[in-house]
Amino acid sequence: MNGELRDLIDNIRAIANIRGIKAVTLEELYANPVFPNELLDKYFENEEMLVEKILHDERRKFEEIFEDNDFEGVNAIDILFTVGKEMTGKFYHLSPSVTHLYKELHPEIYQKHIEERINFIFGKIQINLQKGISQGMYRNDMSIELVARLYISRLIDLHDPTNFPPEEFSFITLFDQMFAKFIESIATPEGLAYFKKKKRSTKL
Repeated sequence: MNGELRDLIDNIRAIANIRGIKAVTLEELYANPVFPNELLDKYFENEEMLVEKILHDERRKFEEIFEDNDFEGVNAIDILFTVGKEMTGKFYHLSPSVTHLYKELHPEIYQKHIEERINFIFGKIQINLQKGISQGMYRNDMSIELVARLYISRLIDLHDPTNFPPEEFSFITLFDQMFAKFIESIATPEGLAYFKKKKRSTKL
């Protein structure tokens, strides 16, 4: 995704976070003087393409965290801290609970988005769990697949505006709480001590 398109989508998401998804339909965007019609014509042939590109950008923001960082040989807990810090930067003006509204408006596009995102995260969290166990940071008596699925389930819950209205709960706050509880549930005493020490010196 080129810089021009990413900037365009970032501006669209900023409006969606304030006024909701229905404020960023193609009809609304064409009527908004902030967005030149020729720029909208260049990237969005129809409403479905607009939604697909918005959701694709959301996935790419997360995937780029793993592309931009070399996690080889890094402590498993440090990796999660890095990912969390990157997420708070990339998602500061992006509320996934707003994206959740596409589930009703464009169910097929949204379902494909969720499946691709879950598959990517599921793979990464399994790798992290295996690494943490081998490093003595995580307990070795847990099912990696089960814990990874529970992590995905918790992450999906954060996106539900019914439980966590975006005007009341920021994604950063929700993720920080989930992250802490997740580590506390799987860490060894050594891992928990390291996590608490790291958390005191690190702000997500």
